[in-house]
Amino acid sequence: GAARSGAIAARLPDPGTLVLVVAAWLAEAVAVWRVSEWFDLGLGAREAVAVLAAAVSIQLVAIAPGGVGTYEAAASTALVATGAPLSTAVTAAVVLHGVKTIYSLVAGSIGLVAPQPSMIGHLRLPRTVPEVPPAPAGDGPVVLFLPARNEAPRAAPVIAAAPAEIDGHPVEVVVIDDGSTDDTAAVARAAGADVVTHETNRGLGAAVRTGFAEAVRRGAVAAAFCDADGEYDPAELATLVRPILDGDAHYVVGSRFRGEIARMLPHRRLGNLTLTRWVRFVTRAPITDGQSGYRALSGAAAASVRIAHDYNYAQVLTVDLVAGGFGYREVPITYAFRSTGRSFVRLGTYLRHVVPTVWRQLNPAVPPGPDRPRRDHEPAHR
Repeated sequence: GAARSGAIAARLPDPGTLVLVVAAWLAEAVAVWRVSEWFDLGLGAREAVAVLAAAVSIQLVAIAPGGVGTYEAAASTALVATGAPLSTAVTAAVVLHGVKTIYSLVAGSIGLVAPQPSMIGHLRLPRTVPEVPPAPAGDGPVVLFLPARNEAPRAAPVIAAAPAEIDGHPVEVVVIDDGSTDDTAAVARAAGADVVTHETNRGLGAAVRTGFAEAVRRGAVAAAFCDADGEYDPAELATLVRPILDGDAHYVVGSRFRGEIARMLPHRRLGNLTLTRWVRFVTRAPITDGQSGYRALSGAAAASVRIAHDYNYAQVLTVDLVAGGFGYREVPITYAFRSTGRSFVRLGTYLRHVVPTVWRQLNPAVPPGPDRPRRDHEPAHR
């Protein structure tokens, strides 16, 4: 600032400087938090921030002569007492404080993410999860359910393409009509499918949840689902469920990127690949298609799975099953982008729903134990 009448005119720092200062203080708060653990003080994140805020406030208020802070003043006095010249002592104290601050930034930044659990929580599943061993399927149907909303022009050919049986297991096709305002339910029944109806639109995640509940009610040995818009081929159902019927898997995903993609818009391909990398990081599973709409679960997995929100299912389904020990398996499938209609997915809305939900799955308020029941499936109207 410029001198005026013997005083100094102060200038407020710019926003960037303020952000850096706050970030530095937060990083140092992490260091306070970690050090408190060494002494079993039991400080939480909020208490660590409060302790640092108190220390910083004292330093701001208690200013030593010459404008040097209390830390520098105390260090300088100690150095002078050892015989160091005053000017050298002050300089050394300032440098020492700077080194301490750099250390706090580095140590705090490391402490922010490691060791586990970090201040920002778990970002991935554990490296090892006890596996639920698969077993050969018993008697029972293969249930293929189709979540659908306003798919009357497209549903009938999809239903007709489903096989009548797979390896001696009858295939039962069920359409989950999620509050359609067209003739989806009537078209599905005319095409030979059973229909379970949501009276109002509840979301794709809710429709998949209802589909699994219906498959479990029917005693399914495998519960598979795909979209009712023709993007996936029900004729490939045997490829999807055979690892389950043979007792080799609980959870099988049809991978478009390991198979054949007839058409996919460039921005959707980029979005799919980006989200797939994220899900692969979170789950540590060999995932090549994290958003596939063609999946199958064993009866045991279908009875256990929890769809954590109504908006969608893709990431939360995989996180829940892998965390539960049901493993992950892929088979190649074909894919053709829908020729009519419009997808409900919008990237911003999708991320706003999915990312916080996955974080909550990784960081539950009460860790699920072996005797803790999962949330019941929501009822639907037949």
